Amino acid sequence: MKNLHLREGSDEDLDLLADLNKQLHEDEKYDNKLDIAQLKQRMRDFIHTEYKSFLFEMPPRVIGYGLVDMTKDPLYLKHFFICRDDRLKGYGQHCFHKLLEKLNVDSIDIEVLAWNGRGIKFWKSLGFQERSIGMRYSK
Repeated sequence: MKNLHLREGSDEDLDLLADLNKQLHEDEKYDNKLDIAQLKQRMRDFIHTEYKSFLFEMPPRVIGYGLVDMTKDPLYLKHFFICRDDRLKGYGQHCFHKLLEKLNVDSIDIEVLAWNGRGIKFWKSLGFQERSIGMRYSK
């Protein structure tokens, strides 16, 4: 994994970021259905405000991405995604630690959807602990 590196995403990466975000929504069974054009605009809005995107690259391809709110203390990792074909190979843990190193932080906050058992297991394997339970009522 010594070939793995991170680079900050930019406007040139918006199509890729939107596609990766779409896959993240599918995998998480996210309840906010956005089309690819909406996701692209959303990613554009993110990276032109307080967020930074980071692409995880294992040349010659991108294997995932992260999206971080740079204004929170501790920082807030809003998105973290490893491509489906690259899972269960240790890349997720390695990318996460590489991201912390790049951000020069020792702590970071996340949220995981309650029904995302694989995600919860992954984050707990990295040492994350539950701090709160978010709830929603809707008719």
